[in-house]
Amino acid sequence: MVLLAAAVCTKAGKAIVSRQFVEMTRTRIEGLLAAFPKLMNTGKQHTFVETESVRYVYQPLEKLYMVLITTKNSNILEDLETLRLFSRVIPEYCRVLEESEISEHCFDLIFAFDEIVALGYRENVNLAQIRTFTEMDSHEEKVFRAVRETQEREAKAEMRRKAKELQQARRDAERSGKKAPGFGGFGSSGMTGANAGSIITDTLIEPEKPKVTPAPMRSTGPSKALKLGARGKEVDDFVDKLKSEGENIIMPGTGKKLSEASKVLAAPVNTESVHMRVEEKISLTCGRDGGVQNMEILGMITLRVSDEKNGRIRLQVNNNDKKGMQLQTHPNVDKKLFTAESVIGLKNPDKSFPLHSDVGVLKWRLQTTDESLIPLTINCWPSESGTGCDVNIEYELQEEGLELNDVVIAIPVPAGVGAPVIGDLDGEYRHDSRRNILEWCLPVIDIKNKTGSLEFSVVSQPGDFFPINVSFVSKANYCDIQVSKVSQVDGDSPVRFSIETSLVVDKVAMNLEPIRTGHTLDKMELHHRIDDRGDFLPFFEP
Repeated sequence: MVLLAAAVCTKAGKAIVSRQFVEMTRTRIEGLLAAFPKLMNTGKQHTFVETESVRYVYQPLEKLYMVLITTKNSNILEDLETLRLFSRVIPEYCRVLEESEISEHCFDLIFAFDEIVALGYRENVNLAQIRTFTEMDSHEEKVFRAVRETQEREAKAEMRRKAKELQQARRDAERSGKKAPGFGGFGSSGMTGANAGSIITDTLIEPEKPKVTPAPMRSTGPSKALKLGARGKEVDDFVDKLKSEGENIIMPGTGKKLSEASKVLAAPVNTESVHMRVEEKISLTCGRDGGVQNMEILGMITLRVSDEKNGRIRLQVNNNDKKGMQLQTHPNVDKKLFTAESVIGLKNPDKSFPLHSDVGVLKWRLQTTDESLIPLTINCWPSESGTGCDVNIEYELQEEGLELNDVVIAIPVPAGVGAPVIGDLDGEYRHDSRRNILEWCLPVIDIKNKTGSLEFSVVSQPGDFFPINVSFVSKANYCDIQVSKVSQVDGDSPVRFSIETSLVVDKVAMNLEPIRTGHTLDKMELHHRIDDRGDFLPFFEP
């Protein structure tokens, strides 16, 4: 059977909730449901009606209808069995079969519908399995959370003890007139100036608030507004006044390289009838005193076939990765063939890949705490001065095969102390006084400019500049895995194909507190809940 859509509608044909399992516009599904009541014949006891193109299989639910829209060549017995399962699912989530109750639990119903049908084909599940899948209740998850909470309590207790020792050492040093040693920044080494130990204790001890110098009163004399054709000196004076009020003005030409890099990445890709997307997402969290708390790379090869004659194909994969990633093929892919020859093909070679559908055929995962595998490292060196802090931030590209575009390193700065005074700078910067963020912008980081630094001064404490968040995009993948050839199953003749690769940031946060963890189970659970079908879309070929 090929199930086009499942919907709950009123007797007048108004759609309350509808789930399409093939590509179908909203106008199309609304038109089909609106025509449904007009096709029913009250003088017959049939539970299906047909048009020239589709078949409606329905069941009354008090004042509503549970309707399945299928192709005319589908098996009516399987359709009726599927309809009964859909009708049993609805009371599981809705106490009363009314329009308001259906609308309130529409997303729960959609999740349940997705467990029953995938890409138009019935899954072999029953009501109990659907309930289990949608609840996402896991004993391992509960055990993991209990262990994590215990570890966090122990880490907090250890942190309090260390903080007391550091406070005592600092008081003893102040009495003797010496400066206490401390650590800061991120990386293999991080010695800072005096009292840098306060970076570690900021989560327990409220730092002294920086003294904010009141802004000078504005002159009540004649206004000097910016006029068209004004001289350059007047423009500079106006910009300086804005900067003194905490606003950063980017002069003309600033950000030009950023926009050009964005255009390069956003350029349309010429797609063939066989098109693949190789996508990776990176999540990374690092401790303030060095060390990787968690680094995870999630990758997937998504295949889209738009020509029926190229449906029966195989993909030759070259896996040159030596970082220890884990590979997993789609359940419908011949795993033995992939293990032996690194070839992606269907278990049944007589069947075709779905047309005009994005299908994940291979995914991989790399999780590590190895510091040498970080693609980009950020070192932050804050040191206290008489008027605040002098901060030096450096970056270094460790994965030299990558080219990172639109890199933005976001550093928190204190509120109410004005804009930071920028010293040496590679690239450009933006000061967002509303979000209290200093953004260090670099259009490209590659092997030609693998290192760079930013120096600035601001009235603050050493612990005010954490955590540092990083975002970037790349047209190269981190894991060295590629599709080198696409060929027909019959005759092994080559097939033209197109491919696009991307590496994007899910979350990169550096210089966090040592007790924090990288991925929480809540995030992993949500990723599974939403992307369980997007991560590996189940498909069954006609």
